[in-house]
Amino acid sequence: MQNFQLEQLINQKLNAQAISDYAPNGLQVEGKSEIKKMITGVTASLALIDHAIQQKADAILVHHGYFWKSENPCIRGMKGERIKRLLVNDINLYGYHLPLDIHPELGNNALLAQLLGIENLQPLEQGSNSIPMWGMLRESVAAQDFSQQIAQVLGKTPITCDVEKFNPNAPRLIHKVGICTGGGQGYIDLAYSQGCDAFISGEISEQTTHSAREQGIHYFACGHHVTERYGIKALGEWLANEYGFDVEFIDIDNPA
Repeated sequence: MQNFQLEQLINQKLNAQAISDYAPNGLQVEGKSEIKKMITGVTASLALIDHAIQQKADAILVHHGYFWKSENPCIRGMKGERIKRLLVNDINLYGYHLPLDIHPELGNNALLAQLLGIENLQPLEQGSNSIPMWGMLRESVAAQDFSQQIAQVLGKTPITCDVEKFNPNAPRLIHKVGICTGGGQGYIDLAYSQGCDAFISGEISEQTTHSAREQGIHYFACGHHVTERYGIKALGEWLANEYGFDVEFIDIDNPA
């Protein structure tokens, strides 16, 4: 498939044009025109690029690409080395950020919820393009048991805030859960205001702990990378199954 045709295909699948984002979604670095073999991964790191070069891939498809609004626009240093290797080896780079977080089928939120038994996801914000979501657990569960479940499913023990120790009014059982993968910890107050018993994100900030304890909402910081590895993998599998691409997902470990 031609590289711009692939971009149009994914844009349509993810409804990318309808979502305002912090970086361009789609083809970020142009390489060879014909694409057959593709490497997918969470972040377009140098390690992922080097693997794609070794495998003679035509394209790399990631969740975290380049050209974020707050970054220095100069192509030098680490950024310059990454882009140079893409250009020298004629490799296309595609990045899909928020469209891949919120997609109801292939999105990070949807797939993480599915893994954790959270059903019937709904927008936590007004509008169809809400980034945070909420859903209901199939069965109510104690916070400690839910933490153990998360650790077993994700292979990483989440950071919690010992909410019941600091707030006697915190719910003893978790039923309604807010979720926003990656750096979504700032939505914890919104989750509380919408009646969630717990909130899940990837990262935690200093103030998140106090929000959880003082408002009595259980919080689970599961890891930015860990919570966002499922969407890009699913997108690659969809492309392989529906269009016959040779796709390999590479999970480069990241403790964050």
